[in-house]
Amino acid sequence: MKYEWRKQEKNLYGVKQTPIIVEVPKQKFILVKGKGNPNEVDFSDRISALYSLAYAIKMLFKNAMKNKTDNEITDFTVYPLEGFWKKVNGEELDKNKLEYTLMIKQPDFITQEIFTKALENIKKKKPNALYDEMSFREIEEGKSIQILHVGSYDEEPKSFERMNEFARKRDLTRIGNFHKEIYLSNKNRTSEEKQKTILRYSVK
Repeated sequence: MKYEWRKQEKNLYGVKQTPIIVEVPKQKFILVKGKGNPNEVDFSDRISALYSLAYAIKMLFKNAMKNKTDNEITDFTVYPLEGFWKKVNGEELDKNKLEYTLMIKQPDFITQEIFTKALENIKKKKPNALYDEMSFREIEEGKSIQILHVGSYDEEPKSFERMNEFARKRDLTRIGNFHKEIYLSNKNRTSEEKQKTILRYSVK
């Protein structure tokens, strides 16, 4: 049986272009931190390395489950890329000063042991210094507001304003100086006006 996040986790990923409140549970991620302009090569290099590790984890799990029964999960769909971005307050956005954490969610059944083994495998098969910067962590975002943003990343402020208005009406306060972006579209295969991105931040 294959675990597919689009079908199994609609509460988190089946988002519309209207703000909603969602309770985000503790989740497992592989992640790598970075700084600077997301249009630079270093950013795309980090994404590529992260995906290589994600698929190494998937293949390790799939091979280990080859002889299991139909009732057990023997494979899973790799989750989409996500990122935490530090919020820029009251100043002109300078992409060169951005700080971010790129991550790919892992199913609950992926363990630290599987991560460590997959990391060892990918280091041997496809050496890359960026693998030394990657880690496996649990993150709990808790009560959050999220919305589906369709279009250019540069137009995200419009969606954030709708989220902020939604929060104000419900007397909710944003927590922290960062937000989450979940990239449902492949940037290289989707026209800018059709790109789908989930925007989320925690509230209290």
